[in-house]
Amino acid sequence: MSIDLMGFLGVVMLAYLIPGPDFFVIVRASALRPSLGRMAALGAQTGLCVHMLAAALGLSVVAARSPAVFTAVRLAGAAYLVYLGARAVVSARRASAERRERTARGQDGIDPAQDASRPLEKRPVPSRREGFTQGFLTNVLNPKAALFFLSIVPQFVDGRGSMTGQIFLLGLLDVAIGVLYWLVLVSAAARLRTLLNRPAFRDRWDMTTGWLFIAIGIGVAAAE
Repeated sequence: MSIDLMGFLGVVMLAYLIPGPDFFVIVRASALRPSLGRMAALGAQTGLCVHMLAAALGLSVVAARSPAVFTAVRLAGAAYLVYLGARAVVSARRASAERRERTARGQDGIDPAQDASRPLEKRPVPSRREGFTQGFLTNVLNPKAALFFLSIVPQFVDGRGSMTGQIFLLGLLDVAIGVLYWLVLVSAAARLRTLLNRPAFRDRWDMTTGWLFIAIGIGVAAAE
């Protein structure tokens, strides 16, 4: 039995370098708190394990042959991304409005320019469990991840051996590469934390990433 490991590694690394929904979820979580980013990454890789197990057991084939099932998964994933985006946009708008109102009333005795640079104190940050859940759902509801194991992985296995065993092996290798990649990404994204302690920057960040999630969700829903 001979598996094309080099070819598979090249495809996997390229897939990770192309940003997907889980990329933006993990970056946003990491910028808020590194531990939150690690939990989001763990959730994403757990979701990937679900796709790996489904493919190895043949469930992905059943889902792929049923347009209704595939469409339902795709729309559920799109709806979840839109939900995350809408929540971020609403939170940013509410925080910005409250800060403007507080400054206008002179309760803090400062002007808007000074308020924009004050440290963030009461802005809610998701819990680790929420971070894990966001990473997990974003990945497990991504039909492209299922199609990767269904259509790409089989191209690198040896037809003379056990298909299930080889998919498990390649899947575990994919997960291991992802863990290393996400750890590096979390460390890089965590550098944004200082900037996010400034309310004005946090508002812009939440607004931008929120609309980005919404756009990705709409794109997923509209894809054939």
